[in-house]
Amino acid sequence: MPLPSNEKLVALSEELIAQFETIFGSHPGFRPAHARGAMLTGTFSPTPEAANLSSAPHFNQSSTPVTVRFSSSTGIPAIPDTDPNANPRGLAIRFDLPEHDGRRVHTDIISHSAPAFPTRTGEEFLEFLRALAGGTVEDFLSTHPATKAFVQTPKPFPTSFAREGYFALHAFKFTNSDGVTRFGRYTIIPDAGLEHLDEASVKSKGERYLFDELQERVGKNPIVFHILCQIAEDGDVTDDTTVHWPKDRATVNVGKVTLNTLVPDNEHEEKKIIFDPIPRVKGIEESDDPLFELRAALYLVSGRRRRAA
Repeated sequence: MPLPSNEKLVALSEELIAQFETIFGSHPGFRPAHARGAMLTGTFSPTPEAANLSSAPHFNQSSTPVTVRFSSSTGIPAIPDTDPNANPRGLAIRFDLPEHDGRRVHTDIISHSAPAFPTRTGEEFLEFLRALAGGTVEDFLSTHPATKAFVQTPKPFPTSFAREGYFALHAFKFTNSDGVTRFGRYTIIPDAGLEHLDEASVKSKGERYLFDELQERVGKNPIVFHILCQIAEDGDVTDDTTVHWPKDRATVNVGKVTLNTLVPDNEHEEKKIIFDPIPRVKGIEESDDPLFELRAALYLVSGRRRRAA
């Protein structure tokens, strides 16, 4: 995962990290956002339809090992699961692919549980964070309708990480072995179905109810998710995460993720792994969305600091 050559992007990523620390405090060794998490391992099994969408290795081989991280929002490592600011929840999936020229190869999907993102660009996101820190967020929302829509998007408490849906938001460019190209967006849905808590039920839960339940659940049965891909049509915007596509767009089920083991020494392994928003694999490319390169820079800079700590 290379650092982008654009020095302005790297500088912007460092400004964003500093702003996160202004809001959430400095916590060396942890992520500046989605600091609290838990990792599991399992497998991805593609459907026959996956190969029609992309020539990517994990869409064309019978199964691929995966490492998954569930997380809570904010950069506060000990944020209670019952804190509203812990929503939306995060889900990142790493597909461990066959080695190439002696080097490890992987591709990732990074998602969260809200079907929206607050800004189109990193510069706007920095403005948003500064408004949050400075107490001027209402003024910012009055001139940024997409951010206001994100803030107003419902973010309910799930009963379990395994009963929540997740949205990757970015559009990706998929190319199959025949050279046919389509754009699509991932949605990840739980095999167990969606289930959320009402306000009264949240108050009765413990501060670690999600992470405790995750450990208990995976100890009994595998956790299963299905990865769907909504397919764009001509004219659909593919470079802006704040723009939704019509709900009637075709959807392809590309496969299922089956999780069965908690990662030993979770805290140590969380420090090491750096998820990459850019696919970097044959058959799947990033769109022209400006957030791709910025997020890659931000994750790499913060990941290097986390490892050094």
